[in-house]
Amino acid sequence: MAKSKSGQSEPPADPSAKKVNLRELAEYLGLSVATVSLVMNRSPAAKSIPQQTQQRVRVAARELNYRPNAMARMLRQQRTFTIGVMVPEISEGYAALVLSGIEDHLLQEGYFYFVVSHRHKADLIEEFPGLLQQRGVEGLILVDTECNAAISVPAVAISSHRQVEGVTNITLNHTRAAELALEYLAKQGHRKVAFIKGQAFSSDTEVRWKAVRAAAQVLGLSIEEKLVVQLDSELPTSQPGYEAGRRLLESKKPFTALFSFNDISAIGAIRALREAGRSVPEDVSVIGFDDIQSAAFQNPSLTTIRQPLREMGVSAAETLLKRISARPKEEYPRNIIVEPELVVRGSSGKVPS
Repeated sequence: MAKSKSGQSEPPADPSAKKVNLRELAEYLGLSVATVSLVMNRSPAAKSIPQQTQQRVRVAARELNYRPNAMARMLRQQRTFTIGVMVPEISEGYAALVLSGIEDHLLQEGYFYFVVSHRHKADLIEEFPGLLQQRGVEGLILVDTECNAAISVPAVAISSHRQVEGVTNITLNHTRAAELALEYLAKQGHRKVAFIKGQAFSSDTEVRWKAVRAAAQVLGLSIEEKLVVQLDSELPTSQPGYEAGRRLLESKKPFTALFSFNDISAIGAIRALREAGRSVPEDVSVIGFDDIQSAAFQNPSLTTIRQPLREMGVSAAETLLKRISARPKEEYPRNIIVEPELVVRGSSGKVPS
C-alpha cells in the first residue's frame, strides 16, 4: 500500500479495483491486526475498544473494500456462529418485538441467524429444530413455541411452560400480571368483567387464564361463563378480537370492563363495541396485554399489561450465547422469570355511574 509524504498509508486510487487484506487494513489505520480483527469479527472482546476507534475501522473497511472471511473464521474456530429462531408467525406485535431484541444482541455479538415461521402447524414445529440443526446452528431460540422434538444444541424458549432437558425457559410472571389488571379494575369499581382468552395453540393461554381465575377469586370477582370467549382464529390481526367482541355482545350479558388476551385482540374488540354503540371507556373499560408499539397510538390509547418483549428477546439471545460458550456440562438456568407492568392509558377508567 502506498505511503504519503508524512509516512501515513494511503488508500488505493480506485478502492473498488482491489480488495485489501486484514494486514493492509490495519497498516492503513495504524492499528494492530488483532484490534482490527476483533472489530470486524464483532468479537465480544471488541467492547473494550473505544467506539471512535471501532467506527474508524468500519469506515475504512468500506472505503478499502475489505470483507472479513467468514468461512475462514468458522474453519479456524470450528464454529458456525449461527443461531436458529422459531416463531409462530412474523407479524406486528408480540413476535416482532421479541425478534427485535434477539437480532439486536446477535448482530452485536457477530452471529448470523435463521428465522423460520411454523404457523402453528404441528409437522413444522416437529421438523424445524432438526432442519436447523442440520444447517449447523449452534443453538435455538423458540418464541411462543413448545419444544416437542429432541434438541442436541443449547436452546432457550420464550413463553414456554414445559420443562425440557437442555432448554432454558423465559416466562412472564402471569400471576402478577393478572393481579395488576384485576386489582386496577376493582379499584375503579368494576364488578362485571368480560374476558377474551387466547387461542388454544398459544403456550400462554392456559397459564394466564389460571392466573386470572385465581386473582378474581382473591378479589371476590365472579367470572360469568357467558362473559368469557376464546379467540378461535390463527390470523395475527385484530379480526379474531373483533369477532370475539361481537360474541360477547351477542350474549346480552352486561359488562363494564373487558380484559383481553393481547393488544391486537383488544383493538378488534373495541371496534365491535363501537359498532354496538358502546363508548370506550365511558361505557366499557378495555385492558389489553403485551404493550405492542401501536397500543399507545390507538384512539383511545390502550391500557395494557406490559411484558418486556424486546428485553425478553435480548435476554434469550444473551443467555443462549453464554450457554454456547460455556463448557457443555456446565449448569445452566432452567427458568428466568420477568415481571409485568400495568400501563394505564385512555381506554380505561371508573365504572359508569
